[in-house]
Amino acid sequence: MNDPELEEIKKRKVKELMEKAKTKVIVYSTPACPFCDLAKRYLKEHNIEYVDYNVAADREKAREMYMKSGQLGVPVLDINGTIIVGFNKQAIAKALGIDE
Repeated sequence: MNDPELEEIKKRKVKELMEKAKTKVIVYSTPACPFCDLAKRYLKEHNIEYVDYNVAADREKAREMYMKSGQLGVPVLDINGTIIVGFNKQAIAKALGIDE
């Protein structure tokens, strides 16, 4: 591989990392929810930072979750405005631009 090709690959990787850094992810969950734990573990495995709201303890966040999703069940993920209800690995990967 010659140097221009290597430089182009590096530039693409840096761009991808910068795009991931801009990703805003919110997880609405409860402490006793195993699917919430799976969703958060999946995000951690892919080095995706997220904000986690415990909707069992925070009524305002529970209301916010319901307004976004129309659902009372958890987890609900908000990935840059894309709402995903439940632990749907394919939908999460697609919203994050992760190749699975």
